[in-house]
Amino acid sequence: MPKYEKLYEFLISKASQLTEEWYESLDKRNTSGVYTSTDQEAIRILKEQNKEFHLHFFPIFIKEESVHIKSFEEWIVKIAKDESHLLTPSNLILNEFYRTRNQYLNLIKDFISLHEGEYPQGVINSWNTLIIDTMDKVTVWFLEEYDRYSISRLQSHKQLINELSSPVISITNNTGLLPIVGDIDTERAKLILEKTLAQCVEKKVDYLFIDLSGVVMVDTMVAQQIFQLHEALSLIGVETTLCGIRPEIAQTVIQLGLSFNKIPTFSSLERALKETLKD
Repeated sequence: MPKYEKLYEFLISKASQLTEEWYESLDKRNTSGVYTSTDQEAIRILKEQNKEFHLHFFPIFIKEESVHIKSFEEWIVKIAKDESHLLTPSNLILNEFYRTRNQYLNLIKDFISLHEGEYPQGVINSWNTLIIDTMDKVTVWFLEEYDRYSISRLQSHKQLINELSSPVISITNNTGLLPIVGDIDTERAKLILEKTLAQCVEKKVDYLFIDLSGVVMVDTMVAQQIFQLHEALSLIGVETTLCGIRPEIAQTVIQLGLSFNKIPTFSSLERALKETLKD
């Protein structure tokens, strides 16, 4: 590919100006995301990241494409895993890639007007095509990395929530409470079972109240997991009582033909405590 140092130098000289124009024309009306921050340090970092992109992109006119694309890797990975960008909807980020691409195409027009007649139309067309094709490749690459880090972040948050949402709380020296909140899937049920057994042994719990008032839905799978937890706790000498059985959950249990007859149940934790811990 022919090298166009004059065009490259022109584009590089416009990098800071491009960034300022880009930021000033941002739609800051969105309620969330990296582009709406009013913190001056966050704005400075955002502008710096944008300018870095220009400095990585413009060498396409003086370097081989394969070498040039590879140089983008550090920038793409850094921005894709940046917390502020991960909190920004991908469609907003995609829109900024398109706006930057249009900035570049307009700069080509400015350069041509300064060097009228110096470059044939075929060369000019090749510049525009190169910008569009390269931007498409970089955009796709970025979104792939962004999705990968987003999924990883969600999984980490889910794991943390699961770990924090199944604690055994000590009520007396040998009595504990397990409040279960949210949906229960197979993965979470396994985690609850493992953590509950370990915590009951660690805290020397002989009697455990399992509070289901925060459980969204009870189906056959959830009921099976509760029975499994009850049986496992029985094997290590822990008696269990279910509480927080809301009317809609009781109705669902009956409709599914399920039964908690083997486990003492109460409509609320308060009633369970009064009946079980009374003198």
